[in-house]
Amino acid sequence: MARACGPGLLLTLLLPVIGASMPGTVVRLNKAVLSYVSEIGKAPLQRALQVTVPHFLDQRGEVLQPTRVRILNVQVPRLHLNFIAGFGVRMLAAANFTFKVFRVPEPLELILPVVLLADARVAQSSIRTPVVSISTCLSLFNNAIVFDGSHRVAPLLLVRVQQHVKAVLRNKLCLSISNLVQDLNVHLGTLIGLNPVGPESQIRYFMINAPNITNDYISLDINAVLFLLGKPIVLPVDAAPFMLPEHVGPNGAMATVGLSQDLFDSALLLLQKAGALNLDITGQLKSDDNLLNTSVLGQLIPEVARQFPEPMPVVLKVRLGTTPVATLHTNNATLWLQPFVEVLAVASNSAFQSLFSFNVAVNLSLQLSVSKVKLQGTTSVLGEVQITVASSNVGFINTDQVHALMGTVFEKPLLDHLNALLGMGIALPNLVNLHYVTPEVFVHEGYVVISSGLFYQR
Repeated sequence: MARACGPGLLLTLLLPVIGASMPGTVVRLNKAVLSYVSEIGKAPLQRALQVTVPHFLDQRGEVLQPTRVRILNVQVPRLHLNFIAGFGVRMLAAANFTFKVFRVPEPLELILPVVLLADARVAQSSIRTPVVSISTCLSLFNNAIVFDGSHRVAPLLLVRVQQHVKAVLRNKLCLSISNLVQDLNVHLGTLIGLNPVGPESQIRYFMINAPNITNDYISLDINAVLFLLGKPIVLPVDAAPFMLPEHVGPNGAMATVGLSQDLFDSALLLLQKAGALNLDITGQLKSDDNLLNTSVLGQLIPEVARQFPEPMPVVLKVRLGTTPVATLHTNNATLWLQPFVEVLAVASNSAFQSLFSFNVAVNLSLQLSVSKVKLQGTTSVLGEVQITVASSNVGFINTDQVHALMGTVFEKPLLDHLNALLGMGIALPNLVNLHYVTPEVFVHEGYVVISSGLFYQR
């Protein structure tokens, strides 16, 4: 019980602190997911229905003889699920029970067809995850079929055997379905698990209200909390409630996931605060194509040549003092960065000497993709990298002259660093062992939509 209450208590304590600044997402599970669950759910349902049957009291003359009865096999040829608007899910299953009555002198094998009907309510649990509960359950029995090869069975015996088995199954089948649902709830609880973003950062998702259920889908409003060193990342302004439009993404997708602008803002703020966007750019001094040395700079800046008559290594320290800005327009996502770059040279005493610094403004195209459960990104430069000198310890600097050099030595390492970072990805709302498959990413005005299939890895 303590383990179950822990995450819920943590979120309860955090909510007043974080307030309305949590970025929103929407997970919409469409009708197509029910077909998939129906298919993969047959095997667990069959196992759950494999219940034990107590001995049958077989009357032989005036003596009641306990006779063992065992279910040999359960087959579920049909499992159908559909949404009930404002409530949850309805299950209709057809099952065939093959059981054996170990009576003397010859055992009896029968097949008992059963139709199972159950309505399951889907709600929000105390730990802010989806929770399913069986509200109504009904077992409908057909007449048993004597297994081929069995000897002639007395009608009265067949009636008594059926009455015994039906009485047992009527009590046990719905309980088995309820227990199966409880196992599902444990799995649904993994929604709030912490997922790593970086070495010292994580993301956690949780529901913010009861699910919205229609005849076509179930929609979960989910907020994200990003943590850095155990502390939540809070946007400087309150996040607006995120509403996913009714008709987005292609028809037939199992899941439609909407990601708000605020989620991207929070992720970038996390990366900036963690220092993950900072980098040092260096070059190999003895390399023929190394441009990061005082000899190359000295050809453009005379004072550098005077101070460093011998070639010395140069380092670019790139720091992101301001948070990058992601902009989402229809079919177009961009990333705006304004790093501060300090140019340092290694002096003869191995100490670093600051030569000059410059401000950079760069606009990047952002391409989004999904792998398993992570949203990933790649970038490329749009237009020219803008460079302005911020300070100089080597006299006057002709910006036009150093622009080409700095752009060349700065652009590729920056893109490599960003793409490696964004390629690590950030976890989407997910459950343990459940992956997104064949996802499509669509950029809309102010939000992103992911339409995807789902695959449960047993």
